[in-house]
Amino acid sequence: MFFVPLYIEALRSRPAFLFWAAALVQAAIWIAVPMAFYAAPPGNLPQLLAIGHEFQLRGDVGPPLAYWLAEIAFRIAGLFGVYALSQICVVVTYWCVFALGSAIAGPAHAALATLLMIGISLFTVPTPDFGPPILAMALWALVLLNYWRAAMQGRRRAWYALGAAAALLLCASSAALILLGALAVFAVATGRNRSTLKGNEPWLVIIGLAVFLFVHLLWLQRSSEALMPALQHLRDATAGLENTIAWLRLLSALVLAHAGLAILVVLATGWPRTVDAPAPALMRGPVDPAAFSFVKIFALVPALLATVAAVIVGYGLPLGGAAPLVVLSSLAIIVLAGERIELFHQRVLGYAWVGLLLAPALFVPVVMLSLPWATGTELKIAQPATAMGRFFAENFERRTGRALKIVTGDLDTATLIALAAPSRPSVYFDQDPSRSPWVTPDDIRAKGAVVVWRTVDTTPTPPPEIKARFPDLIPEVPRTFARPVQGRLPVLRIGWGVIRPGSVASTEPAK
Repeated sequence: MFFVPLYIEALRSRPAFLFWAAALVQAAIWIAVPMAFYAAPPGNLPQLLAIGHEFQLRGDVGPPLAYWLAEIAFRIAGLFGVYALSQICVVVTYWCVFALGSAIAGPAHAALATLLMIGISLFTVPTPDFGPPILAMALWALVLLNYWRAAMQGRRRAWYALGAAAALLLCASSAALILLGALAVFAVATGRNRSTLKGNEPWLVIIGLAVFLFVHLLWLQRSSEALMPALQHLRDATAGLENTIAWLRLLSALVLAHAGLAILVVLATGWPRTVDAPAPALMRGPVDPAAFSFVKIFALVPALLATVAAVIVGYGLPLGGAAPLVVLSSLAIIVLAGERIELFHQRVLGYAWVGLLLAPALFVPVVMLSLPWATGTELKIAQPATAMGRFFAENFERRTGRALKIVTGDLDTATLIALAAPSRPSVYFDQDPSRSPWVTPDDIRAKGAVVVWRTVDTTPTPPPEIKARFPDLIPEVPRTFARPVQGRLPVLRIGWGVIRPGSVASTEPAK
């Protein structure tokens, strides 16, 4: 008897329902996993919240929208709000791909494209670490969708949605110029698209975007200081090989992020060989050549440009992050697959998809339990953030009679304390004060501060560089904190000291 899995029937009869079910289940998983297992926020999220807490335009952080939105979400719902914000960005990205795919290849093929996106690791494990790349991913997807609707389908109102998404993208990502520049070149290079620019709407959008472009360039102004030495290095005879290797390494990392998608595609095409018949083919009409070019170009060109730009400026990751660069990868595969798609290994394919959905989430607690014992590796998500924040805030208040308002010293530790302390103190980047213009030496003298550093023993003496920056620091006995899983890790011991309000403390960087 011929067996057709339920998801195959859903692809035919209810593709929108299948899309929403898959997208929302994935979002729920990646909200639940960090809430249940992370003792501390992942990656650079504590630093992002420390910067966003100040709601300032200044500082060496680039476009600030992601920082502000994360802080707003945190104030509303704590870390749950930040994790939920990140998954909203993922669901918006999936919805844009589904809507764009439906317009180009039909709902069934569009739903299949979004199901394949579970195989791109950038949409799963890294997403709780909300930041500019995650936000830019959703905004770039909105830009692409509304450009298609405006330029290809003639929907005039879509120009305004495109302008709003592009303006937000300029406020969110340092790669906005690359992404929007590629779109602008595509628009003027295609005759069919040039004709759409004759209306009033696109020119109103362009005029409005000019303001945001100017502000975006101001945010990126500091980057020019590092760009000139990088450009001079390109003239070096040895730089060519080094840069080529660095560029290939970045491209390889992007390709490797598609490993799960490659597994699904290989299974669906009938390898390893099988005698079973494929499921009844998913059919669609021919794709407009303009649509084929659109998907192909924006699945490849932004990734190439962002990786080249990253090599030029000396970044170890694609400029603006990798997430926005893979938005159309799965849709490009579906478009290239042709008008007739036959799925082999239907049962195994379904199990593989569920495995790619659940395995990374189940792997998180396994890694948290095993790595400290097996390799002695410390995980950021396993640091006792709540205990650290409460201890330093309470002890500062006991000693000074005031709430803790400023924390500084070791950056990773200070940002974690600032996030978890009840008073939400500001972070002073003492090694580079220009990055934290919201705190001045006068603020530290008036409000006091806690200075923290990592130490391996119980000696209260601070490191020389901290003592030089804060000569009036009163060091305390280092505090030991218990990790959720200690394993073979060294004891987590934090040295700390208090600068009392009203003291005359030097906060100038050591020379």
